[in-house]
Amino acid sequence: MKVIIGADHRGVELKKKVMTILDDKKIDYEDTGVSTTKSVDYPDIAIPLAERVAKGEFERGILICNTGIGMCIAANKVKGAYAALCLSSKMAEYARKHNNANIMALSGEHINDDDLERMLTLFIETEFEGKRHQKRFDKIAEKENEWVSKEDVLKLQKELKKWEKEARHWQSRAWRR
Repeated sequence: MKVIIGADHRGVELKKKVMTILDDKKIDYEDTGVSTTKSVDYPDIAIPLAERVAKGEFERGILICNTGIGMCIAANKVKGAYAALCLSSKMAEYARKHNNANIMALSGEHINDDDLERMLTLFIETEFEGKRHQKRFDKIAEKENEWVSKEDVLKLQKELKKWEKEARHWQSRAWRR
């Protein structure tokens, strides 16, 4: 299991606790920062982390900010990233079991330290149940596939410029007549 972790300035202290638990459990992880309480913008942490999880570089991601909400929203803008705000063990379990979440968003302010290890264990070890939940997950993935990729937009813009150039060429010829 490979895990990637990121936190903004308000999640640094909880991130240290998470890394200690992962070290104790001998779970391989990569820390993508930050390590100080100097203010940073949470999308700058959440989006690159979510992209790496969505690409399959990591099986799970853990994001931490003050409430967990901002990180969760930002991560969910990435196709293939399924982030869930987890404030309890039950939420962590169901995020995996019923929702197939691959990123856990934690609150640096609202997490009970006594529950943290159980939350992490459940999120990392619980498998997606599938069954009746699969069709729900498939509906989300289907909607997600309606999105146009950045690469496709760039191709279309390039094609549009080509046609605009062609139109200008014919317009100038028409004016010369």
